[in-house]
Amino acid sequence: MTELFQSINKILWGLFMPVLLIGIHCYYTIHLKGVQKHIIKALRLSVSSGTASDGDLSSFASLSATLAATIGTGNIIGISTAVALGGPGAILWCWLTGVLGMATTYAECYLGILFRKKTGDGSYIGGPMAALEHGLNKKWLALVYCFFTLTASFCVGCSTQARAVTETAKTLWGLPEYAVGLAVALTVGFVIVGGIKSIGKICSGLVPAMGFFYMLGCIIILLINRKYLFPAAGCIISSAFNASELPAAFAGGVIGSAVKSAIRYGIARGLFSNEAGIGTAAIAAASAKTPSPSRQALVSMSATFWDTVVMCAITGLVIVTCLVKDPFMAKGYSFSELTTASFRTIPFGEHALGISIIAFATATLIGWSYFGEKAAEYLLGKSITSTYRICYIVMIFIGSIMSMELIWEMTDVINACMAFPNLFCLIMLRRSIKPYDG
Repeated sequence: MTELFQSINKILWGLFMPVLLIGIHCYYTIHLKGVQKHIIKALRLSVSSGTASDGDLSSFASLSATLAATIGTGNIIGISTAVALGGPGAILWCWLTGVLGMATTYAECYLGILFRKKTGDGSYIGGPMAALEHGLNKKWLALVYCFFTLTASFCVGCSTQARAVTETAKTLWGLPEYAVGLAVALTVGFVIVGGIKSIGKICSGLVPAMGFFYMLGCIIILLINRKYLFPAAGCIISSAFNASELPAAFAGGVIGSAVKSAIRYGIARGLFSNEAGIGTAAIAAASAKTPSPSRQALVSMSATFWDTVVMCAITGLVIVTCLVKDPFMAKGYSFSELTTASFRTIPFGEHALGISIIAFATATLIGWSYFGEKAAEYLLGKSITSTYRICYIVMIFIGSIMSMELIWEMTDVINACMAFPNLFCLIMLRRSIKPYDG
């Protein structure tokens, strides 16, 4: 199975997906007149009460649900695998998907809110499926998107996170995987049975706390390695375009070196981390109380900023500064453990990272449950909600004992399958998306 998915990914991510994604990101950056320049306004709006309007969640709660789903193992393990398989240059390509992808996030959230519909119980359902059905009159494609979103909720949003928690708990504290998997499944289950309002409430408190805790650890490491910051930045930039610039000690062992690999893994892990281009942010944005699509689209855009432009970049700098300081630091570690090796350079850093991974992964499990629930609701009706939640909780346990290598390969395939209908929608409805004019 792993070899099969690897073969598929070589085709999807060899040239086609990176070019398509970067092309869409660049188009909307231009079409929306550089909407990224409004990021400070977006950050202010995300914490303001705004104008009273219809919706299920406040703008901040909706943003928190998006961040909960996106700020997860992609920021830690995902960046580690990107550097290991694509070299330090992968960080630059990942960062660019965040900077340019902010415009794509704005565009897909704008459409998700513009075409959202109120359901019988008063809640909203929106996102790419609503835009595909009501904007393009292509319900069959909306159903395809929802099918892959539902599949992704059991893989991207569930298995990768659950496995990260059990691996971390076993490695650091020797806890049995089955017991940890069961505990995580039950914890998440208690939150998601309360629906979107319960999810929004938990995420609003959990996301800022866990983000601050992890960032503090990264800043401490960067302060210790401050004299290696500029050499590390130079290494990231040069190796993104010229593999021969990679220090010789990096080229062996766990660190990749090809420019093509840097682009492939940088963009793929960037997409996994910020999800700009696959439309999930629009599903959460559609639940927000907002007076206009452009206002919430701008707020939702800040999720990509925090997730990739800030957190992934800082994680990448932590890894590369540690490698510049000690090129053989990662000896004996697997491709997913470079961040762990970096945090071991400070007292209790390994345990602090372990707590961060568990918190991030748990938040992602909570956030992604909502995306999958809305997809299941669109496919099979409101009555499927309880069944979906039970299946999701069971899948958390199953995912907690699966092979991590297989999960990552499956994740890249499913991300691409979700991206195709969403990107098609963004291309076809481009004239319906208006720049922010506030």
